Amino acid sequence: MMSSVERQEDKMNITEQIQNLAVVPVVVLEDTEDALPLAKALCEGGLPCAEVTFRTDAAEESIKIMTEAFPDMLVGAGTVLTAEQVDQAVKAGAKFIVSPGFDPEIVDYCILKDIPVFPGCITPSEVAQAVKRGLKVIKFFPAEQFGGIAAIKALAAPYTDIKFMPTGGINPKNLENYLSDDKIIACGGSWMVKGNLIKEGRFDEIRILTAEAVKLASGIRSQK
Repeated sequence: MMSSVERQEDKMNITEQIQNLAVVPVVVLEDTEDALPLAKALCEGGLPCAEVTFRTDAAEESIKIMTEAFPDMLVGAGTVLTAEQVDQAVKAGAKFIVSPGFDPEIVDYCILKDIPVFPGCITPSEVAQAVKRGLKVIKFFPAEQFGGIAAIKALAAPYTDIKFMPTGGINPKNLENYLSDDKIIACGGSWMVKGNLIKEGRFDEIRILTAEAVKLASGIRSQK
């Protein structure tokens, strides 16, 4: 059983891993049979990471399959809406929790359980609640629809210790707008793991798109 210090270090390690990866694939899985080949494609493409959205019945089992097959893969659960889903996701192997909005119940529950959580925040009031709870990284969702990097810069100005993980409408064309800013630890995106590619079993294409995303992100980060 981990001590509180070890749990804190583990949380910091996950944040560092996400920052190093720069891009977090946001995955919707309708069929558990797609979990293994998708995880393989992401890892081979250079992004051993996935935020598996909890909006489908296949999510929980898919997380379990992915984490058991690839223990070093950083798999988290997204679109988490209840404390019960937090428990289900963590039991399945999720290493972090992402919620679309700031739900105090979910955030407080994760903090109590020492589970890394990245809640969605788009207003100063929501960011203030995150700061109050000692969070250092929050999600900004949906990013493009709520003002993109300009809005994030405005929010970051009074909250100097907070960093952001924007998701929503991000793609290869606007990735540089976000990753070139020091307030962004990583961007969530689904362009390399689109639903039709998964459903049609086009995992080689996913691997190629993932590798391209890694190359693009690395190039942007190297220019900073």
